[in-house]
Amino acid sequence: MSTRTAPHEEKKQDAMSTMTPTRAPHSDTPSGHQAGTGRVGTGMFDPRQLAASLPEACRKLDPRVMVKSPVMFVVEVGSAVTTGLALADPADWFGWVITAWLWLTVLFANLAEAVAEGRGKAQADTLRKAKTDAVARRLSKDGAEEEVPGTGLRVGDLVVCEAGDIIPGDGDVVEGVASVDESAITGESAPVIRESGGDRSAVTGGTKVLSDRIVVRITTKPGETFIDRMINLVEGAARQKTPNEIALNILLASLTIVFLLAVVTLKPFAGYAGADRQTPLLVLTALLVCLIPTTIGALLSAIGIAGMDRLVQRNVLAMSGRAVEAAGDVSTLLLDKTGTITLGNRQAAEFVPVGGVGAEEVADAAQLSSLADETPEGRSVVVLAKERHGLREREQGELEHAEWVPFTAQTRMSGVDLTEEGAVRRVRKGAAGAVFAWVGDRGGSIPDEADEITRRISEAGGTPLVVAAEEAEGARVLGVIHLKDVVKEGMRERFAELRRMGIKTVMITGDNALTAKAIAEEAGVDDFLAEATPEDKMALIKREQAGGRLVAMTGDGTNDAPALAQADVGVAMNTGTSAAKEAGNMVDLDSNPTKLIEIVEIGKQLLITRGALTTFSIANDVAKYFAIIPAMFTVAYPSLDKLNIMALSSPQSAILSAVVFNALIIVALVPLALRGVRYRPMSADRMLRRNLGIYGLGGLIAPSIGIKLIDLLLSLVPGLG
Repeated sequence: MSTRTAPHEEKKQDAMSTMTPTRAPHSDTPSGHQAGTGRVGTGMFDPRQLAASLPEACRKLDPRVMVKSPVMFVVEVGSAVTTGLALADPADWFGWVITAWLWLTVLFANLAEAVAEGRGKAQADTLRKAKTDAVARRLSKDGAEEEVPGTGLRVGDLVVCEAGDIIPGDGDVVEGVASVDESAITGESAPVIRESGGDRSAVTGGTKVLSDRIVVRITTKPGETFIDRMINLVEGAARQKTPNEIALNILLASLTIVFLLAVVTLKPFAGYAGADRQTPLLVLTALLVCLIPTTIGALLSAIGIAGMDRLVQRNVLAMSGRAVEAAGDVSTLLLDKTGTITLGNRQAAEFVPVGGVGAEEVADAAQLSSLADETPEGRSVVVLAKERHGLREREQGELEHAEWVPFTAQTRMSGVDLTEEGAVRRVRKGAAGAVFAWVGDRGGSIPDEADEITRRISEAGGTPLVVAAEEAEGARVLGVIHLKDVVKEGMRERFAELRRMGIKTVMITGDNALTAKAIAEEAGVDDFLAEATPEDKMALIKREQAGGRLVAMTGDGTNDAPALAQADVGVAMNTGTSAAKEAGNMVDLDSNPTKLIEIVEIGKQLLITRGALTTFSIANDVAKYFAIIPAMFTVAYPSLDKLNIMALSSPQSAILSAVVFNALIIVALVPLALRGVRYRPMSADRMLRRNLGIYGLGGLIAPSIGIKLIDLLLSLVPGLG
């Protein structure tokens, strides 16, 4: 049992109680400090957002930037070619219109990426406001304090922080305990406890000490603090393309080369067929731009940025896009028991009477004996007696003649000696062996029932505390308090949801196998690893990975760091040690380990969105093919007019309608790319059928309708009808 004072423990429990998701899994509404950025779910049709993003979209027209996206680079080159052709024949208004819409296609693609990045920059601006250049009180080797700028601190420096001070840099508490306001980082208003010597020793630069005094050892260089890394990551400065994104870029580049070769061969073919006049370079360029996968090429980067942004909205910082992508393919999830699946502190769950004693009498004696016990377990006994039996918590001042017996590691008991009307009543509560010995020393007997109850509680994974009293009739055992590590509310439902996703859950604990089995069954996890050492965790992760599975793990302690580094997705708690946060590739600012479910959903949503829009983009090209090819060759081959299934009014109108639709569809799909396709747990086969049915079929129908509507509008223009 801990001997820490109750006020600190209660603050810790209050802080832990705030660490729950503040939104539904599929909600797009930010919470916490993100709510102050003024962003909306889609973020596209906000005029201020568009105005702010337009200059950046224009800057991205630089060919050195565009070449990173092969598809859109080809569109830009095509736009430059048509611009030259239009300048060569200024009177050709058709050439100018085609050129204008091709440039708009490139601009819209850049605007999609700029809007996605703008959402991150809005978040970064909020973080910069939280960042202050604090003055640090650095300790010298002789223990003297000196004031230095926070930027002058180096790794290993010791700084003193007291109530009201801003912590000048990231570090670990090496002395003391304090209440810290982290709302500037996490958005949570409730303070948290930071203390030396445990897994809650890490502090973040820019947060504020509310009480007491701590000494912090600095662990990062100036400019490389956690908040600096957050700013760089959320505004996209450190974003790298993921393997999946790179592979898709290669596919798109390959398709672009194939269509480029196909379009190049059309020129000599048209000359041979006598349709050379209907296939000028301007029309061939328009055909190429419409046939290559411009839609997904334009939105690919925005999808990746938006995936990381959705994590930030949920107070999770991903160190790389690769981690977000890997989360979508996770099949095994390792969860630490203490503080993750359970609350972490043993709580009183039940009063079990012995030998015909009433439950209320046991509760009354247990409460009395716990008034001097400031451990979390002792406080929970008082609370349970009040809630279960309506017993009011009595202040120590009310019991004037009471002599309090505090808990010690030697006696393993706590209690009280009450003097009433000259008679002394002694009440004790503690470990079974210690209390049984106390009763025996005073001539009392130990009922077999008490032995049986304590054994049963132990086998169920709980901790039995025996309550006894010595009165005029002698010493006797009154009952047993059942202490248990309480499983967090809603955990069974959460694990059932993970199971529907096809994800196996494994609980990791240092407890014995009996305790681990009981808690695993109560929580509803698929498997457990008992008496786990850091080496055992590593071995389990490697064994799962050897079977072709991607593994995710949450952790907060230094002993979790090797496993977090080995896991494909390592989510470190912000309340954890610096070593854990450095080892993981994600940090949960709310320190809510169950949020890993949302992280997996966001990863899957990213992959599904990318697949859905790729399907739509490729299907899109079929309708454009039926719009432009007949327009190019119907004069030479009148029978090709049968391919004009949309009954477009003229060749010029058909080509222009396809180009205009090709540009506008990018704008129309930007909100979907930023918000993401909603994830629903289902098999891969069913998901493929759904994608083909919605986005494949939609990719065929939408362009046909859109191109026809644009053609009807253009038919009203003289010379195009």
